[in-house]
This record gives sequence, C-alpha cells and structure tokens, in this order.
Amino acid sequence: MPSNGKSSTKTQTKTATTPNGTVASVRQTAERAVDVPVGAALTVRERVNEVVEPWTNSESRTKELNGLRTQVTRELNKFERRGGQARRKATQRARRTRSRVEREVIARRRAIERGVKQNRTKVERGLKKAQTSIQERVPARS
Repeated sequence: MPSNGKSSTKTQTKTATTPNGTVASVRQTAERAVDVPVGAALTVRERVNEVVEPWTNSESRTKELNGLRTQVTRELNKFERRGGQARRKATQRARRTRSRVEREVIARRRAIERGVKQNRTKVERGLKKAQTSIQERVPARS
C-alpha cells in the first residue's frame, strides 16, 4: 500500500512476523476454540428451555396441549376438505367420461344399425331384381 503521509482509517493488525503479533494470533485462536463450544452449549440450553418450559407446570401444560389439539384439528379439517374436493372432482370426471362413452356407443350403434338396414335394403332390392330377371328369362312351367 503506497504511503501518502495520511493515516489509514482501517485498523491494522500486527502481522504474525512480529513476536507480539504471533502471541495475539495464538491468543485469538485459543479464545475462539473456547468461545465457540461455550456459545453453542448456551444456545442449545436456551432452545431446550424454550421447548421444555411450557411443559413444566400444569397450567402451561394444559394450555400447550389445547393449542396442539387445536392445531391438529385444524390440520385434519384442512386434509378432509382437500380430500373431499379431490373425491368430488374425480367422481364428476368419471361421470362425465361415462356419459361421453355412452353417447359415443349409442351414436356408433345407430350408425351401424342404419348401415346394416341400408345394406339389407340394397341386397333385398338386388335379390328381387335378380329373381324378376330370372323369372322373365325362364318360361314358367305348367
């Protein structure tokens, strides 16, 4: 860093090359090694106390249980509504599909019956023409 004669606003730590810098670095590392587990243990203790505290006396325990019961009931009602809605939608979809398939089957049956009737009529006409034609060609035997 170039020196322009002004003091830097940043605090400068001593480097590890000086004896005091080495000692400070070692002290900081040692303090950190102690502080981290102590801080973690305190945090865990606070969280355990937060979880256990509502269950320590009967009044807060009752209040906690009622709250949990209300929450579970609310969740069950929500699940019931979603399940009922899904069931109704599936039933409606099945009904619509069944009705559509039935309409298609009826339409196809009518078309087939109409085709069969037309073909039968054509065949019967052709057969009648053939019979008439044969009878006209062959003299009647008496």
